[in-house]
Amino acid sequence: MGHRFGARRIPLALLAGAMVLSATAVGPATAAGQTARPGAQSGGERLYPGLGNGGYDVRSYDVAYDYRPGETVMNSSVDIVATARQALSSFSLDSVGQRIGSATVNGAPAGFRLDGDREKLVITPKRALARGLPFRVRIGFVADRAVNPPSPWFPEQDHFKNWVEKDDGFALFGQPHRSHLFFPMNDIPRDKARATFRITVPEDLQAVAGGTLTSRRTAGDRTTYVYTTRDPVPTDVMQAAVGHFTRTNGTGPGGVPLRSFVNTPDSPKAAPVLALIPDQMRWLEEQIGSPYPFETYGLLGVPGGYNNVALESATLSTFAADGLTSGPRAIETTMLHELVHQYFGDAVSVHSWDDMWLSEGHASYYAFRYMADKGDSDATFDENIHRAYDFDVDNRPVYGPPGRPADTLDVLGGTNAGGCVMLDGLHRMVGDATFRAIEHTFFEKYRGRSAATQDYIDVANAVSGKDLTSYIRSWVYGKTTPVPVGHPDWVTPPPSQSRS
Repeated sequence: MGHRFGARRIPLALLAGAMVLSATAVGPATAAGQTARPGAQSGGERLYPGLGNGGYDVRSYDVAYDYRPGETVMNSSVDIVATARQALSSFSLDSVGQRIGSATVNGAPAGFRLDGDREKLVITPKRALARGLPFRVRIGFVADRAVNPPSPWFPEQDHFKNWVEKDDGFALFGQPHRSHLFFPMNDIPRDKARATFRITVPEDLQAVAGGTLTSRRTAGDRTTYVYTTRDPVPTDVMQAAVGHFTRTNGTGPGGVPLRSFVNTPDSPKAAPVLALIPDQMRWLEEQIGSPYPFETYGLLGVPGGYNNVALESATLSTFAADGLTSGPRAIETTMLHELVHQYFGDAVSVHSWDDMWLSEGHASYYAFRYMADKGDSDATFDENIHRAYDFDVDNRPVYGPPGRPADTLDVLGGTNAGGCVMLDGLHRMVGDATFRAIEHTFFEKYRGRSAATQDYIDVANAVSGKDLTSYIRSWVYGKTTPVPVGHPDWVTPPPSQSRS
């Protein structure tokens, strides 16, 4: 994510005739001779202990929304394909703010119970699910975009809305842990899945989502757009939007198709910014030594602001449209930051939110490198690293170290600077060729998967032939900011701070 160092009518069509079965407590069941038990109702996150679920891995989500102007409610459904990792008598999904109307497992009606306090949808299939086999879940629900309930784990932020509502549509903002407001899911970054969105809108509006447009069909005065990602992506960077957008096409390195969607009134002024994308992709490919990891890329520019940030939505980084209209110099660093996240954060997702520095640290580091290479910064590379170092010194006592944030909010604000300065020091320690080899090897090894801090340490040690464990861990987990490599003169006593 881009940072600054700083009474409604509910349509009942979906619910009519739905078979609603109560989920009753049962003892262990059997599935193909296996003892079946409920899946865990937690993914084991330290910062978000109630988030995520166990007992299965999701392979794909297929989400349908029926958007109607003037209404915030949408008849919706999600089809989930998953693989059982244990014999399951029941399992749970993260879910909040939805009115659940029906649930089936492998085509048979299933019992379900929504635990609002824990934000869990517990599903009990008619027959236990066998370990190692795929299963399909279909859930019918009503989504209400006016519902943005406060999180039990995250300080309420008045300016942050997860349903980003617009006069002519909406966009999504699920990071770090609120995507299950959009549809029931396993909302942890390491359980990546392919995403399909089927969005029906009036014919004068457009629907946009991550991935590739695979179908566009009009019936009467309504059109259904279908977008699908080729690769699995984390839930926190899935994007779908409705509005009046102008599409701009292009071609990236290696023939990667580019498509950007900008709020139509802002689109002409955004053209110079969109023209930067191919060169930025080419520059980053040279740095990491790997081609852009997804099947397509582009920017989404939504009207009226986007929570004062940009988001690395997989294949379609999301910005406020007006931020794309003030010229390249004002936005190109943030564009590069979000492009880096397509590699570190999206293609290689973090294993847990304690590993977020792997995503944010890399994005900040390469953004500074890009600014220096292009000569488009008022500060030198070392000056920007110095600023990041000072920020970490000032804020680590409050935010905690980048690999163990003190608070859930610090995932978004306290993981950039320390991770960035650590990477700069690592570069200085091992030299340019070895550093590039570490980055390339790490990315290629974990592409399409998730990675933890120890995974990065292991790769760095193996590629360099040195034991870099203490150095990396001191920056990622240390209570105080270490001395920066090559810049002992930057060290000043850290201030005494406490969280107010």
